[in-house]
Amino acid sequence: MDTFQGTMGNASETFLFLSKISKSNDFLIGTLYTIFGVLSVLGNGTLLFVVYRKKSSLKPAEFFVVNLAISDLSMSITLFPLAIPSAFAHMWLFNKTTCTAYAFCGVLFGLCSLTNLMVLSCVCWLKVCCPNYGNKFSYCHASQLVAGIWCYAGVFAVGPLSGWGEYGEEPYGTACCINWHAPSQNSAAMSYIICLFFFCYIMPCTVIFLSYTFILLTVRGSRQAVQQHMSPQNKITNAHALIVKLSIAVCIGFLTAWSPYAIVSMWAAFGNPETVPPMAFALAAIFAKSSTLYNPIVYLVFKPNFRKFLCRDVAQCRRTLCGCLCQENSGLKRTCSRSHHRDECNSTRLSNGLPENHRTCRHCPCTETVICTTNNFTDYNPQQTATILKGSLHSEAVVSQLSMELQSDFL
Repeated sequence: MDTFQGTMGNASETFLFLSKISKSNDFLIGTLYTIFGVLSVLGNGTLLFVVYRKKSSLKPAEFFVVNLAISDLSMSITLFPLAIPSAFAHMWLFNKTTCTAYAFCGVLFGLCSLTNLMVLSCVCWLKVCCPNYGNKFSYCHASQLVAGIWCYAGVFAVGPLSGWGEYGEEPYGTACCINWHAPSQNSAAMSYIICLFFFCYIMPCTVIFLSYTFILLTVRGSRQAVQQHMSPQNKITNAHALIVKLSIAVCIGFLTAWSPYAIVSMWAAFGNPETVPPMAFALAAIFAKSSTLYNPIVYLVFKPNFRKFLCRDVAQCRRTLCGCLCQENSGLKRTCSRSHHRDECNSTRLSNGLPENHRTCRHCPCTETVICTTNNFTDYNPQQTATILKGSLHSEAVVSQLSMELQSDFL
């Protein structure tokens, strides 16, 4: 082990683990970590902001989306600030206590994310394949499962601190994690690695794979039954079905990111650690840390519910900015007012008073459009009406009296 030990002051020791890969590779790793860190903080922070804005309509299954964003954001703000300067400096720059804390956070938040995905897959399986029980899944159940996820990950994160396993530097030398050389030296570390590999990788991967396999078989074998389950009167809603699809995407991305690290780690733990190339560990670590990017990308880009709230807030910010500019420039003010007048004509008011554009109903055929009609653009009328066009025929109805499907475009 290439380690330099020096003194700082009179008592404190600094352990600098020297990098075992080239400076050019370290510079590349530091650059990638910087990009990952910025995108992860922005993405997960934005996702949590959107969740906060829609907290009143949050569903129990979406608690796991929030928990996944929290664990990913926590991993980003605890690991990247230490890994980036160490990679650029070509050595570990901090002391042994910081190394242990770094490794603890990496194990805790990484296992929390993987366990969270395992539980989420089970919840989706319960709702689709066993709707009689899935319909009873409540906020209380979701909260208890989230607490259990953190406890489960905490057991394996605290283990090396209590003597069951050991934390140390990564084989490539500029970060810290579980000491993969320890199993060849003591039996306690070997038992920890075996339990970690089985309960925190093999078992979650198996549960995730089986859960989504049963879900896909259920959908394929009984499409009509699943459509009935997805109706508001039955066991699973359209939102739940969408969560299933998005959860599959998140799981594939997460497992793709962590599988290389698991393979390389088991190679070092059960084989000869000296035969594992340091660059193999470095590349596996890059894939593992990239997992923090997948969650916000999937939910902000592909989930209509989250994307709608995000677009609404962005539009509100643009209108506010436009209003400020219009006050300073009378010419721009007239242009902005006309644009705002047209936007109001093609929008409805959300429950919190913010306008939301719905020029065409997404759930209706192309021949049907829903147009807002108001008599006053400055005052909000709770008894808002809507004109529903079907070909050349039209009818007028109060928004509150529309069907649940149409009303979802207004509320």
